[in-house]
Amino acid sequence: MEKVIISVLGKDAVGIIANVCTYLASCNVNVNDISQTIIQGYFNMMMIVDVSGSSKKLGDIQADLDELGKRLGVQVKCQREEIFDKMHRI
Repeated sequence: MEKVIISVLGKDAVGIIANVCTYLASCNVNVNDISQTIIQGYFNMMMIVDVSGSSKKLGDIQADLDELGKRLGVQVKCQREEIFDKMHRI
């Protein structure tokens, strides 16, 4: 399994989860865990996904999610689990 952490942050709008998940499914990326919340109109979502069966390279997925985020008006970050862990170590 090749775990990747995806975070989405921005003003809430209809279709954010649907668009992100539809894109991931089209690449054969499996969502292992997902958490989302909306606080005073601000959307926050974190996903743990498995890209080992993906039809695209991680760099392409990152670029596509960045572009999708721009179209949706949110910020989308996509990082390998080991990089995410090292960046958020105490």
